[in-house]
Amino acid sequence: MNATPEALQIDRLRQEVARAIQRNVKGWEYLTSVGKAGGVSKRTLIEKRGTMNLYRYDALATEVYRTPILFVMATSNPAYVFDLLPDQSLIEFMLKRGHDIYLLDWTAPTAGERTLRLEDYVLGFIPDSIRIIQDETDEDQVSLVGYCMGGVLSVIYAALHSPGPIRNLACFTTPFNFSQFGAWNQWADPRYFDVDQVVDTLGYFPPEMFVASVDMLRPVSRVTATLQLWDNLWNDEFVKTKRALDKWSADTLPLAGEYFRQTMKDIVIDNGLYHGTLKVGGRRVDVGEIKAPFLHAVAEHDHIVPYAVARELVERVGSTDKEEVVLKGGHVSLVAGPSAIKRMWPKLDQWLAPRSI
Repeated sequence: MNATPEALQIDRLRQEVARAIQRNVKGWEYLTSVGKAGGVSKRTLIEKRGTMNLYRYDALATEVYRTPILFVMATSNPAYVFDLLPDQSLIEFMLKRGHDIYLLDWTAPTAGERTLRLEDYVLGFIPDSIRIIQDETDEDQVSLVGYCMGGVLSVIYAALHSPGPIRNLACFTTPFNFSQFGAWNQWADPRYFDVDQVVDTLGYFPPEMFVASVDMLRPVSRVTATLQLWDNLWNDEFVKTKRALDKWSADTLPLAGEYFRQTMKDIVIDNGLYHGTLKVGGRRVDVGEIKAPFLHAVAEHDHIVPYAVARELVERVGSTDKEEVVLKGGHVSLVAGPSAIKRMWPKLDQWLAPRSI
């Protein structure tokens, strides 16, 4: 028997009352508790050198692909966004599908590391990590996966080491044409922002300034995020994920002063990676030298790295086997959360699997 309109209206009212109660209960829990710090998969620290931390994850499959994968995180954030929560972890997902996972993670640079430069990352930390992985696995080649500025570091490394030990290169939301940032270009304009003053005075780039610069790109984002949270406070899974991502966002790291100065001047202001004028260790970086199979996953609604900033990278990379995929989501939801679980994670596995045998 079909329900009457009155009965349907009463049922909807009951649902709204129940959700209103849950919003108040969950809202109090949200405000009085601390988000989980992330990092749920078992791993071993196999190399630590100051700000650099190289981890290997325990296998979760009986059969493992031959080619190991090294994930490279942006230096501005800890890498547990890849391993956020049980059943909401990209690392766990890839392990269960038989991939051998290593992770290059960062901690806040010490006072003695304020002089770190791009050379230390792409001619030191990344190649040294790859050599360690080669020794551990007895495999000559490694797949490299970089997120955001971790993707920039991976691209620079691959361009300077071609031919080299990289079997596959995959990047998520990786900026390339830095002239297309819009509001961020105004913020970085030397007429308004004196990078030398910041670095010479502080020795590093404070995380608070980084967060403020990101907020500037979408001024109402915090308001809309709060409204979205209120609408979904009755949903335990949404709240759990939101709390974990909020915790991760709050864990923004300072950047070594010289690395920040060099990145701002040579990559952001001069747009040297795009123009092919960037030099690292006296060597010119030409992304056309990259020959390894290349995948670039970009987000349809990314306000941090808009599509205009990322879209020319695939075209300019010299690989014959290359692909760009535009997925629904934003800068963070591309790699973590329900949208990532349905879209980006399966895509990464499907792309790497036949290229890892």
